[in-house]
Amino acid sequence: MKQYYIYIMSSTKGGAIYIGVTGNLIKRVHQHREGLVDGFSKQYKTKRLVYFESSTDVKSCIEREKQLKGWRRQWKVELIEAVNPEWEDLWKQITS
Repeated sequence: MKQYYIYIMSSTKGGAIYIGVTGNLIKRVHQHREGLVDGFSKQYKTKRLVYFESSTDVKSCIEREKQLKGWRRQWKVELIEAVNPEWEDLWKQITS
């Protein structure tokens, strides 16, 4: 069954935050890391994967993305820090 992902990229610990949804997390994070994504992500250099969730339901992922984008910044920070307190780049976790 196909997996979909809601993910959060960051420039640094506590830095700029980008939230997106994708059907291919490795490919999408690679695009961010290499600066291939125009717009906010490229401008603010959000190259570190700091959080992600997965689901087989694309509609629920899109709804969750909208929900997270509507949150206050502090709530997003708390969500990240609940599972990744040091804002470590999770790239190695998803590629190994």
